Amino acid sequence: MPQRIIAINPMPQRIIAINPNPVGIYCNKSLFFEMKNDNRRNFKLIAKTLQSFEELLAKELHEIGARNIRIRKRAVEFEGDLEILYKANLYTRTAVRILKPIHHFYARSEEEFYHRIKEMDWDEYLTVNKTFAINAVVNSQTFTHSQYMALKAKDAIADRFREKEGTRPSVDVENPSLRINIHISDNDCNVLLDSSNVSLHKRGYRERSHLAPLNEVLAAGMIMLTGWDGQKDLVDPMCGSATILIEGALIATNTPPGLNRSFGFQKWPDFDKQLWEDIRERAKAETHPIDINIMGSDIDGRVLDVARNNITEAGMDEWIRVAKKPFDESVPKQANGCLITNPPYDERLKIEDVEAFYKSLGDHLKQHYQGFEAWILSSNKSALKRFGLKTSKRLTLYNGPLECKYHQYELYAGSKKAKYKE
Repeated sequence: MPQRIIAINPMPQRIIAINPNPVGIYCNKSLFFEMKNDNRRNFKLIAKTLQSFEELLAKELHEIGARNIRIRKRAVEFEGDLEILYKANLYTRTAVRILKPIHHFYARSEEEFYHRIKEMDWDEYLTVNKTFAINAVVNSQTFTHSQYMALKAKDAIADRFREKEGTRPSVDVENPSLRINIHISDNDCNVLLDSSNVSLHKRGYRERSHLAPLNEVLAAGMIMLTGWDGQKDLVDPMCGSATILIEGALIATNTPPGLNRSFGFQKWPDFDKQLWEDIRERAKAETHPIDINIMGSDIDGRVLDVARNNITEAGMDEWIRVAKKPFDESVPKQANGCLITNPPYDERLKIEDVEAFYKSLGDHLKQHYQGFEAWILSSNKSALKRFGLKTSKRLTLYNGPLECKYHQYELYAGSKKAKYKE
């Protein structure tokens, strides 16, 4: 069978197949389609992501050499070897976790589930002097409680080791040697190893945050959806803890988001230390300086102290500048660029008159950011209607549980009609 590869538009609406065998969306009842591993060098993997970022992630995986890419809801299935597994954790900006399926079975009762887990060859992945943790996701009428099923799996693994060796590995929910995922859909059970351990949105640079921090994966995806490639200025006039600015600087300098953190696979028995070090050294060598302005501002000086600390921890001090000022005093240095911001929604951060606030933001952008394209993320739909600018694109994203609109505004000098006559 020929290898399937894909290319994806910067503003993804659909996947485009390059060869005659298109990569499509699979709707199999089981969450993971054909997830049984074999002894080949390549094996099945699953990258979890946020809703609406599936195609962005598929493109990222293609770029690092992943094969047989399939998009699912909030996930992308693919194939690769150890190098691809390591690169997926290191390089992908829109992945939340990289999972390796190791076993699949059907269970009609809790007892059958327990025995199916217990009969697995856990010696291949775990020893009594290591630690483990189990996370379960359940969508089933037979099995109705995810924490209980995680406990049953934990008991099965512990009992297997105790019966065989007289002792058992300990549980460590914070930083285990092996993090195991159990996914149950009806009676269909999948066992997966979490190669990331800690969620990939935790890049390692954000030690502290303000009241309503933006998830790093969400920030990176927001930037990637704009098509911004680091060739023109990036501005966030309400930068908060500087997540958008930092993720932008990482993209512009070609710095992998996972360069300053560790991963679960580094504790696996088959960890190839030399391969991992080679991959990291190549990644470091591929970073490069930039010649653009990445600028942010915020009215809260305490929040900016957090932002500066985060910028330093990310190693992006040389490329990012932040200043204390209200948004209506922010003015770009260049005549064109990209503005991306996440203004208060009047949810967690309260403001007195949110609709007037959004109107003043739109007025300021129209007057001072001509030549820019602006992208605004907000869950406050009524306030967005007061923005006073015509939207060029409307997307739906989720900031935690909040459904948000992500709007693009093209800020022309004069009318749009006049712009196209030039």
